[in-house]
Amino acid sequence: MKKIGILSDTHGCWDERYALHFGDCDEIWHAGDIGDYDIVERLRQVAPVVRAVRGNIDHGTVARRCEAVEIFRTEDVNVLLTHIGGYPGRWARGMKQLLRDNNIQLMVDGHSHILKVMYDKELHLLHINPGACGLQGWHKARTLVKLTLDGADMRDCEVIELAPGQQYAE
Repeated sequence: MKKIGILSDTHGCWDERYALHFGDCDEIWHAGDIGDYDIVERLRQVAPVVRAVRGNIDHGTVARRCEAVEIFRTEDVNVLLTHIGGYPGRWARGMKQLLRDNNIQLMVDGHSHILKVMYDKELHLLHINPGACGLQGWHKARTLVKLTLDGADMRDCEVIELAPGQQYAE
């Protein structure tokens, strides 16, 4: 069994509440638009495994160290992590075939700054976009997601809203 912390679109913003909420996680997944590689390094101090993909605003060290797409297996779940992937019924170009070809059961992306947790009945997969947790963008709520993977079982999906006006560290 693994607890997974999922975030996206930090845009260089470190908030101590990431560590607070993800402190009990076995893995943290960042779905792009990291903004500063220091964010990845700080997340590595929180959880033993950190997976991060680059987003469309990422350049320099982030672009050199992070792939655009990561496909991996954890517990008994095939996972695809990317920044721009779309969502059930509106997948990005080529994504549906990539998901099908790799028998993906959990797809995580970011980019839209819109929190979405949806099941794709056709592809038999769970799609998660954790929304955005950074300060830049048009989103009104800053959100994180936690999920438990136990074998092939995905459960205990929790949305965490970071209340405005609380302390964070840049």
